[in-house]
Amino acid sequence: QVQLVESEGGSVQVGGSLRLSCVASGRTFSRYNMAWVRQAPGKDREFVTAISWNGVGTYYADSVKGRFTISRDNTKETVYLQMNSLKPEDTAVYYCASGQTAWRSSIADPDEYAYWGQGTQVTVSS
Repeated sequence: QVQLVESEGGSVQVGGSLRLSCVASGRTFSRYNMAWVRQAPGKDREFVTAISWNGVGTYYADSVKGRFTISRDNTKETVYLQMNSLKPEDTAVYYCASGQTAWRSSIADPDEYAYWGQGTQVTVSS
């Protein structure tokens, strides 16, 4: 049984930073791409970033490029999301997701990911 457990999110002021982590179990973590996807109230899921199984490949949504960094530690079966220069529009529930083994053009499609965490709230206030 695959489980993804995100760390607690939090509330920060504009311009602040926050680091999320997600611990995986029940699947050979090092074989699969991982992603972070967010959903704001009343909006569709939005792809944030993804990382390849070996950490070599990363991909970011334009909205977070240069501010967010995804990383992974396969020895700890954990993926991280470092969020800097946070903006109010970053407010959302953040989900980590486990996907496929292949790095392909659909990497930014949330439907690419079969397993999801429970989500963690990030709130950015001005």
